[in-house]
Amino acid sequence: MSALQIVAVVVCLGVTAVAVALLVKTINHFLATFRLGQPEDRGDDKGARTRTLVREFLGHTRMSRLPVVAAAHWFTMVSFGVLFFTLLNAFGQLVQPDFVLPVIGHFFLYEWVTDFFAFAGFISILVLMAIRQKNHPRSAAGEDGRRSRFFGSTWWQAYYVEFTILGVTLCIGLLRALEWTLARKTGTGMDTALHFPLTGWIGNFFTGLSVEAIENLIVIIAAVKIIISFAWMITIALQPTMGVAWHRFLAFFNIFFKRHADGRTSLGELQPIKVDGKPLDFENVDELDEDAALGVGKVEDFTWKGLLDFTTCTECGRCQSQCPAWNTDKPLSPKLLVMTLRDHAHAKSPWLLASEEVRAGGIESAEGLSDATKGAVATEQLVGETGYDIRHPLTAYNPHGPDAVIDEDVLWSCTTCGACVEQCPVDIEHVDAIVDMRRYKNLIESAFPAELNGLFKNLEKNSNPWGLAPRLRMDWAKDLPFEVKQVGVDVEGLDEVDYLFWVGCAGAYEDRAKKTTRAVAELLDTAGVSFAVLGDGEACTGDSARRAGNEFLFQMLAQQNVETLNEVGATKIVVTCAHCFNTIKNEYPQLGGQYEVLHHTQLLNRLVREKRLVPVARPDEAAASGAVTGAASTGATVTYHDPCYLGRHNQVYAPPRELLQILPGVEYAEMERSKEKSFCCGAGGARMWMEEKLGTRINTNRTGEALATGAERIAVGCPFCKVMLSDGLNAAIHDGKATDAVEVVDVAQMLLAAVRRGDGGDAPTEAATPEPQPAPAG
Repeated sequence: MSALQIVAVVVCLGVTAVAVALLVKTINHFLATFRLGQPEDRGDDKGARTRTLVREFLGHTRMSRLPVVAAAHWFTMVSFGVLFFTLLNAFGQLVQPDFVLPVIGHFFLYEWVTDFFAFAGFISILVLMAIRQKNHPRSAAGEDGRRSRFFGSTWWQAYYVEFTILGVTLCIGLLRALEWTLARKTGTGMDTALHFPLTGWIGNFFTGLSVEAIENLIVIIAAVKIIISFAWMITIALQPTMGVAWHRFLAFFNIFFKRHADGRTSLGELQPIKVDGKPLDFENVDELDEDAALGVGKVEDFTWKGLLDFTTCTECGRCQSQCPAWNTDKPLSPKLLVMTLRDHAHAKSPWLLASEEVRAGGIESAEGLSDATKGAVATEQLVGETGYDIRHPLTAYNPHGPDAVIDEDVLWSCTTCGACVEQCPVDIEHVDAIVDMRRYKNLIESAFPAELNGLFKNLEKNSNPWGLAPRLRMDWAKDLPFEVKQVGVDVEGLDEVDYLFWVGCAGAYEDRAKKTTRAVAELLDTAGVSFAVLGDGEACTGDSARRAGNEFLFQMLAQQNVETLNEVGATKIVVTCAHCFNTIKNEYPQLGGQYEVLHHTQLLNRLVREKRLVPVARPDEAAASGAVTGAASTGATVTYHDPCYLGRHNQVYAPPRELLQILPGVEYAEMERSKEKSFCCGAGGARMWMEEKLGTRINTNRTGEALATGAERIAVGCPFCKVMLSDGLNAAIHDGKATDAVEVVDVAQMLLAAVRRGDGGDAPTEAATPEPQPAPAG
C-alpha cells in the first residue's frame, strides 16, 4: 500500500471506531432514558403493527400531505439505506482502488440501483434544501417570520444533515465515475452502460489522468466519504436531541408503537389516567399511593412512549403550521412544546439515572453533570410561569430552567383539535401529552384558568356547562307539531323506537343549537324514523371536563350516563354535537358503554339516499320554509366548516358534504383549509368556556376564511362551531367585512329548508329526488 492508503486506512478506521463506540453509548442512553418513563403496553397485534410500519414507510402515507416534499423525502430516505453498501465498498477501495463487493459488486441490477439512487438522493436533497430556504422565517409572515413552519427549528442541525447527504451522494457519484474511468484505462471491459448506466459519462472528464492518479483520487474520495459518514455518526451520538438526524432511526419504532395497531391516527378517545401502566380505578382512588402521579407533573411521569415521541421529533414544523393557537399568535407551538420536553428529558435523565449515593449528595456536589442537567433538575415546575414575552414565543419554553419548563399559557392555549397529530409524519401524540399535563395541574395543583371554575361547578351541580336546571332540557321541543317521546314517560324502553336522540347540553339549552335540535327532530319525523330522548335523564358527556384535565369530574358524569344508557337499553344513538359524538362513541367504551353512535349528518345522509327525505325546494322556494319552527335556512351558495371532533378525530368528512351538494339550486364552495387540514373554530379543549386573551381570535380567523369563499351560508355540524362562527360572523358584520345576508347554519337546517315546500306543505314526491353526488376530493 502507498503512504496515502496507509494514512487513509488509519484515519478512517480511527474515526469509525470512535463513531461506533459513541453510537453504542448513545443508544444505551436512549434505552435508559425511555425506561425512566411510566409503563405502557403497546405490543398488541404485532402483525398489524408491522403492516402499518411497512405501509407508512414505503408508502409515505403520513408525508403525502405535501406531495413534492414527500417524493423528495422518499428518495432521500431510501437512498440512505440502499447506498449503505457503497460505504462498505469504500472501505475496500482504501486498500484496493478497483475493489468491488463480492457477488453483487458487478451485478448489473445492483449497479443500476446504485446509480439511480445516487442521482435521486442528490437531486432530492437539493429539492429539500430549496424548500427549506423557500420557507425560511426571513421571508415568512408574522413576527420574526413565525408563520414559517421552520420557525424555532434548530437550523445548524438541519443544514449539517442536508450537507452530509449532499456530500455523500456527491462522493458516490464521483467514485462511480472514477471506477468507470479506471475500468476503461485498464481494459477490464466493465466500462459499459450495462454497469454504469448513469455515471459513466462523468468518467469522461477524468480520462486524461494516469491510472495512478485515478487510483489515488478513488482512495481520497472514498476516505472523504467514510469520514463524512462517520463524522455524522459522531455528531449525532454527541447530540441525542438531534431529532432531524435521529428520526431516521427512531421513527420506525415510534410508528410501530403508535396507539392503534391498524395505523389510525392517535386521535378520537383520550387515554385514561394510568398508574403503573393500568387505568386508574376511580372507585378505589382513596387507596392510591400518595406519591402516585395523576397526570404529568414531571417529565419522568410521561410514559416511555411519550419520551420516545419527543426524541423522534424531526422539527419539520408541519404541526406548527396547522396549529390554530400558533396561527393566531399564541405561544403554543406543538413543535416547540415537543422539542422542549425532549431537551428537558435528556438533560434531566443523567441525574435520574445516577446512583442513590450520588443523588443523596445533592445536585451541586455531583461531579460530571452538565450545567444543562443541573438547570433541568433545579427547575421546580414542568408547567408554570416563565415570564415570557408574547412577542417572542421562544421565551415561553425553557428546557433547562431556571423557571418552569413550559409556560402555562402554552398549555391552556390548546384546543385539542388534533391538527398536530394528524399532520405529524412520525406519529407523535401531542394531544395526549398536553391533556396529561393539564390533568396534573387540575387534580394535583388545582391550578387552571379561573373561567373553568364556573364550568366545573355547573357540571357538578346541574350536569351541564350553563348550570341550568335539568327540568329545562325539554324546552327545545315546545310547539313542535308532533310528539317527542321521552324514555320513562312516553316509552318504557328504547326497543320501542329506532334511535335514542342524544340532544346534548348545547342542543337543549343554547338558543342557536336548539334550532339544530328542532330541525333534526323534524327531519326524523318526516322520514318516519321513530326516536326518543332522555329528557332530564341526560347529563353532560363530560367532554370539556376531560379535556380541561378534570378527569374525576369526567368519570363522574360518564359513569352516570353509561349507567343510564345501559339501563334503558340504548343500542343506537344519534347525536348533533361532534363532542358528544366522539365521547359516547370512543370514550364510553372505556367505562363499559358500547353503542352504535351516528352523527346526525350520517343518519340524514342515509335517509336521503334511501329516499325517505327528498330535498327539492330551491333557496328562493324555501324562503318561507321556516314558518313552522324557525329552524330552516338555506342560501344559493354554501361552504362547510369541518368540526375537529367529527372530521379529524373521527374521519367523518363525506356525509355533510354530500347533503349540501344535493340541495337544489345550492352551489357548494370548499374552503382552502378543509377536511384533514380544516382550521379549528376555537371551542375545543374546553376553550369554549375560557376567554381568548392572547393573540387574535381563532373564530374570526376561520370566519374570515369562510367569508372569502363568497358563500351566503356557513354550514356546520356541531353546536360549538355554530356558536364560535356565529360570534365571528357578528364581529365581521360589525366591522363591515360581511353583511346580514350571511348566516351560520347547521347542515340539518339547510336540509330541512329543502325538504319542506315553500308554503310549509307536505314533503315532495320521490320522483323529484336528485341523485346524491360524492364529495370532491381534497
